[in-house]
Amino acid sequence: MKRVSILVPESAVMEAIADPMYMFTAANQFLQASGRPDLFEVELVGQNKEIRLHNEAFSVHTDRLLNEVKQTDLLIIPALFGNMKFAVEQNKNAIPWIVDQYNKGAEVASLCVGAFLLASTGLLANRKCSTHWAYYNEFRETFPDIEIQDGSIITEENRIYSSGGANSYWNLLLYLLEKYTDRDTAILAAKYFAIDIDRESQASFAIFNGQKNHNDEKIKQVQEFIEANYSEKITVDQLAEKAAVSRRSIERRFKRATGNTIVEYIQRVKIEAAKRSFESSRKNINEVMFDVGYTDTKSFRTVFKKITGLTPIEYRNKYFKEPVTQ
Repeated sequence: MKRVSILVPESAVMEAIADPMYMFTAANQFLQASGRPDLFEVELVGQNKEIRLHNEAFSVHTDRLLNEVKQTDLLIIPALFGNMKFAVEQNKNAIPWIVDQYNKGAEVASLCVGAFLLASTGLLANRKCSTHWAYYNEFRETFPDIEIQDGSIITEENRIYSSGGANSYWNLLLYLLEKYTDRDTAILAAKYFAIDIDRESQASFAIFNGQKNHNDEKIKQVQEFIEANYSEKITVDQLAEKAAVSRRSIERRFKRATGNTIVEYIQRVKIEAAKRSFESSRKNINEVMFDVGYTDTKSFRTVFKKITGLTPIEYRNKYFKEPVTQ
């Protein structure tokens, strides 16, 4: 029997508590239907017996208090809601308990931005982590010693798991279910919950807004120049000249301020523009490619897939919808 303890934090996302509970409870039913015994003992645990969520719109009753849980097999940390610093502060008393459970052999999984609470334990120091793409910058600033897996749906390292944003945590739940049972049970669950079982990236959902939450004004000016001129050929030497600094200095400062190299940043700006075009226009692949400053089809397709996880045609087919004519 595997004990699955779902933490009910203050400021939690209600669905991120209910969904793993539903998944592992349903898994027991799938196992029973195939003539096998239940495998999962699922419980809700928290600092209090009753925890109110979403401005007290919901009330969750825990099965056990944290100090009553001596040992568990899998600890799930749901997504948090609102201001991450405030949410982590609300749940700081749970941090020693999470660390204790991990040290006793439990596997620990964070869902979406539950990664902020997991990272606050110190267990992810110098390790890798996935979280919601919209929180990458804040996460990097808060936890500079943790490597974000850009675009990744699932990250696993030393009994610690983390998932990408929003509903992609279902893919981590399926991953864990397959690990504890078998592929057939995971596929059955995927069909039951209508989930794409092997989706590996959240990159196609990401919106690149540029990383300007820093204090290097010259680098901000360089970023703004790139964003205003992405359809042109831009060189590092040209940017260094505009900023009146050496090439070596601008490359070092740009990477420190944004987390990207200059070349990576230019690519991401171009691809973001291409994505918007594919979503809203009838232009073909070559037209969009030229519009954003690429002249080589292979290079454009390679960079586009690297950043979004999809080919240009796959992205267009996924997100473009012909307008309805009256």
